[in-house]
Amino acid sequence: RHTIIWTKQDIKKMINKHSVLIGITISFVLLLIAISIYPGGTYQDKNSVGFDWAKNYISNLFEVKALNGSQNPSRIWAFFGMFVYSISCAIFFVNMSNKIPKNVFKYIIKYTGMLIMPLTFLIITPLHDLMLNISSFLFWNCIGAITVFIFMTKLHFFKIYNIICLLIFFYAVYIHTSSNWDLLPIIQKVNTISSILLILGLEYFTKKEDFAHIKPTRQRTGQATNR
Repeated sequence: RHTIIWTKQDIKKMINKHSVLIGITISFVLLLIAISIYPGGTYQDKNSVGFDWAKNYISNLFEVKALNGSQNPSRIWAFFGMFVYSISCAIFFVNMSNKIPKNVFKYIIKYTGMLIMPLTFLIITPLHDLMLNISSFLFWNCIGAITVFIFMTKLHFFKIYNIICLLIFFYAVYIHTSSNWDLLPIIQKVNTISSILLILGLEYFTKKEDFAHIKPTRQRTGQATNR
């Protein structure tokens, strides 16, 4: 039997390679802990016990007091969970931009993705509604830009799944604007889960070679000029 010896360099490479998955897993565990110790209360029933997946919003975890009036011990866990999640999203967008040929959208995805990190983290503050709207708008615009590039490749599964995720997001927006508060908590979670699966899918199952045939903007502009 051969003994596998992990060097610091090997560990560093592994962390860099799986940083998005590691970050999302950590944030998911922290949020599950927050959910498990949430005292209770929903907008429909202030006396309910625990976190109701169908009626509570994730944002309820960040309040100083639970909706039933008790002190909220889940707040600190949700706080760190969102912090790690925002970093994971930023890393994903930087990684994804590095797979795309030089193009104005490459830099939009990269730097907008990095900007999303502090905005997503600020969702836990009293600026929740404003930051949620801004960060969601920027996040899905980046996903939309990535989808444009996906349609230039042979990644047929992601062509379909990206569109499904975008439709779920637009449906969530519609539910919010139509004030369907009974359905919104469920759609919110479906939207979150579908987007996390999309992030992990694009992170692991796309590579630079998938986009290599796409000509950079300058090259296409130059060819058009020479005609």
